Parts: sequence; C-alpha cells; structure tokens
Amino acid sequence: MKLSFNVGGLDRAIRMIVGVALAAVAYFGILSGTGAIIAYVLAAVAIVTGLVKFCPAYAIFGINSCKVESSN
Repeated sequence: MKLSFNVGGLDRAIRMIVGVALAAVAYFGILSGTGAIIAYVLAAVAIVTGLVKFCPAYAIFGINSCKVESSN
C-alpha cells in the first residue's frame, strides 16, 4: 500500500511550529502532570505528521493540503 502525501508546505510548517511549542510548554513546566503528557503526545503527532507529509485523519476525511501536481 502506497501512502500518498496529503500534508502541504504551509500545513507542515504550522504542524512543526505547534509541535515544538507544545513540547516546550511541557518541558519547561508550564504544564505538568496529565496536561504535560497530553502536550507531549500532541507534539509528537504534529511533528511526525509534518515530517512524513502524511496525516491519517486527513486520509479518513479526504482532506489534502498538498498542491496538485500538473500531469503535463
């Protein structure tokens, strides 16, 4: 099964920034306990989906933020 990319450039940048920000919030103690764990998990998901250019939730709902490539 081939995974096609469904996360575009701006979407990737936003995911990476949000992921790093969430990780920093948890790491520096702004959130603690359960909130920090949730922040780390969301950060990991955002960073990984940004790096691999594929979001399973986008695939389920048929969303694609990649620019359509010309077939010419």
